[in-house]
Amino acid sequence: MAFGRQEDSDEVMSEINMTPLVDVMLVLLIIFIITIPVMKHSVNVDLPRASNQPQDAKPETIRLSVAADGSYYWNENRIDDAALKPLLDTAAAQQPQPELHLRGDREVRYERVAQAMAAAQSAGVRKIGFITEPAR
Repeated sequence: MAFGRQEDSDEVMSEINMTPLVDVMLVLLIIFIITIPVMKHSVNVDLPRASNQPQDAKPETIRLSVAADGSYYWNENRIDDAALKPLLDTAAAQQPQPELHLRGDREVRYERVAQAMAAAQSAGVRKIGFITEPAR
């Protein structure tokens, strides 16, 4: 009582099973039948009009550098210690407030960089960034 021969099992099946494809298509059909009436019943909303004018220009960036000898440079212009506080006060009063990029030389004492940060904080500068160079 043989159910099949050995040669029959080695043959390639040349028919495609259509049942999974039909199942997927029926599920998609049901989803579309449900969602299309929902899309047709929309609420009319009076949307606000917007102009395509550019927003406020981004404020300029202030570069405060501390050289190896401890001197300060405001946008590549050397300033003395007494002039740093008034410059930071005027920068903090601008609307929108500019960003302060602080660059400290590798050889400068940390005390000088900390003094510049403290002066910026007391002036009310909210955005302070540190500029470094990548390690080689």
